[in-house]
Amino acid sequence: MDKLKQIEAFVSVVEKGSLASAALEQNITPVMLGRRIDALEKRLGTKLMHRTTRHLTLTEQGTVFLDHCRKLLTELDIAEKIISEGRHKATGHLVVSAPAAFGRKHVAPHAPAFIATNPEVQISFNLTDRVVDLVREGYDISIRIGGAIDPNFVAVKLASNRRVVCGTPEYFHRNGIPKTLEDIADHNCLSFNLQGGQQRGWYFQQGGKPVIIKTAGNLDCNDGELLHRWVSEGLGLGWRSTWEIESQLASGELLTVLDEFALPHYDIMAVYPQQRHLPAKVRFFIDRLKSIYAQPDYWSKG
Repeated sequence: MDKLKQIEAFVSVVEKGSLASAALEQNITPVMLGRRIDALEKRLGTKLMHRTTRHLTLTEQGTVFLDHCRKLLTELDIAEKIISEGRHKATGHLVVSAPAAFGRKHVAPHAPAFIATNPEVQISFNLTDRVVDLVREGYDISIRIGGAIDPNFVAVKLASNRRVVCGTPEYFHRNGIPKTLEDIADHNCLSFNLQGGQQRGWYFQQGGKPVIIKTAGNLDCNDGELLHRWVSEGLGLGWRSTWEIESQLASGELLTVLDEFALPHYDIMAVYPQQRHLPAKVRFFIDRLKSIYAQPDYWSKG
């Protein structure tokens, strides 16, 4: 028999003064309630109360046990209330991982406004281009751009994104415009060199199939913002996300090439471990980012 039901039965009978009144409140028979108290006393090995048809008297042990049981049930009610509110009200410590450049520009800047409307939330960011282990490293959310997602995680699309080859008009004037994937070999390609980055090559699709094109250049680094700067300075071609260069494409500062070979989707996603009840702090933060990114002119504003 469930220990909690036994304790609830004991406290209820004491507070109501009789088995009949307590049984009516709990919507069970007095016999069933009496069996729960009998089982509790048997498990504890002591008599908690003396019962007659008219009177109910606690033993000395019963009086001591009643005090502890009431505290236990009160603490349980408080714990349940905290968890229940956590599903509807954003509270607690939210730990977020995001790619360094994207996080600095499009995630962390939105935190102050989120906290202003959810004052019981504290947010910690780890901006890194490394793919973090959410569970082992204790993250609530990881913002990711493209890539495979572990089936034990949930991925929510925040915004559409593509990876494109781009350069300045001046660069193309000096070096020509690549027309085929093979032409990339004739260009100075500025690549990301962190483990898991672009050292294997740039990804495209050709004839409906994914292909990897090996690249070479005189500059590479592990910082996306620095790569972006080099491309913007006309030092070479970059394989950049549209979230990063949309405003420059709109102004003509950068041009894209080989668009017909670009991968169709390289979306921006919020990833979190599968769980039965998603905390409000996670759900609200994801919804906030989705609404911001959905603004028609958000990406083109730079």
